[in-house]
Amino acid sequence: MGATIVLLAAAPTPLWAMLEQMEGNSLIVRLFFVLGIMLVVGKFAGELFERLGQPAVLGELIAGIFLGASALGIIPTAADDSLTEIITIFAEIGVVILLFEIGLETDLKQMFRVGPACASVAAVGVALPLLGGILFWMSPLSNPALTNGDQFTTGIFLGATLTATSVGITARVLNDLRVMHSIEARLIIGAAVLDDIMGIILLGVVTSLVAGAAVSFLAISRSVAVAIGFLVIAVGAGLLLAPRVFGLLDRMRVRGVLLGCAFAFVLFIAAAANVAGSALIIGAFAAGIILSGTNQFDTIHDRIKPVADIFTPIFFLSIGAQFDLRLLNPFVDGNLQILGLGFVLLLIAIVGKIVAGWAVPWSKFNRPAVGVGMIPRGEVGLIFANIGLTSGLLTRDLFSAILIMVMGTTFIAPPLLKVAFGRGGVTDAADEQTDPLPASEPEQ
Repeated sequence: MGATIVLLAAAPTPLWAMLEQMEGNSLIVRLFFVLGIMLVVGKFAGELFERLGQPAVLGELIAGIFLGASALGIIPTAADDSLTEIITIFAEIGVVILLFEIGLETDLKQMFRVGPACASVAAVGVALPLLGGILFWMSPLSNPALTNGDQFTTGIFLGATLTATSVGITARVLNDLRVMHSIEARLIIGAAVLDDIMGIILLGVVTSLVAGAAVSFLAISRSVAVAIGFLVIAVGAGLLLAPRVFGLLDRMRVRGVLLGCAFAFVLFIAAAANVAGSALIIGAFAAGIILSGTNQFDTIHDRIKPVADIFTPIFFLSIGAQFDLRLLNPFVDGNLQILGLGFVLLLIAIVGKIVAGWAVPWSKFNRPAVGVGMIPRGEVGLIFANIGLTSGLLTRDLFSAILIMVMGTTFIAPPLLKVAFGRGGVTDAADEQTDPLPASEPEQ
């Protein structure tokens, strides 16, 4: 254990010194060094936290903080740094592969069985934080000087930011805890995907409000139809065509054709989802569900894991790198106000999602685990916050407070989820012979 800590602390030091001397050198050489450091430090941090009894993803997030701009400065985050966009692309590939893995492991029949419960959890998990954000910013506790827009528009934006759920963060923790086949996991993943769909719709509405455009009921209805319609059509058509296509590919002799085409399929569906007005991760999730119905499922599932082991940690380290440690210093002018705002937003964000675990009164399952699983905002919250800043609606101080909320929910969820499953147990869907949702008594 001691050797792991020493290596984790010392490994970046000589390479960090080399990076300092490479500012004018080849971008590709610098990229190789940065990616190498991220992978090594991320894996050692994950190992350390697993030995401490915590999910590996928590170690990767914390490693990202110390490799970020506010500490060692190895992972680039500045908009004017040409390497920032490249790392962001690698991170996007990582989260897409992660959601593809989750889709592969999703039993569509079981997901339909918990469908009404997913919708109920998602609806409460969106409505409460949205309302909480609006009411807080419209109350005397807010500071209108921290926004460049009117109070109501800012309140809607804050509420929308609080609604997002990072399915990537929770999915990784569920994988680490080996509970992906539980009723709780299916409720969390299903509700988080619906949250993302609703979040995208809210984001479109809020962006239009910030730009001064009128938002009609027809436009909102169209957004809902596109987001949900894409998922239904893609999965329906894919389940009919994919078994035939991948059956043909499986008979080809060229090395890696099955993995290469499966990976390409994920990229195509993810990109199509984005073009259709949905999200990359929703497309990747749909691609996983589609390929789970092929005869080549086991081969694809096994061969995609090494790819995920490379790209997925980059996503989590890049999320951690966004956090500015200097915000935690209460002795810096203005930080107390930012910390106070961040704490209030964090409280609203946590309570709103935990209550969602009790949104299914007709079922017995581990409610705290489902509520906690909906907490992390992760990359989705960061996207919302960045749009508010670049659009000119948010000041840097209010953006920083939102950032504290986003990172706070991201870091608190993994250990809380481990505790929730440890105390409340797991409802294994494989052991259920009938639909557990309408037949059980509610858990008190």
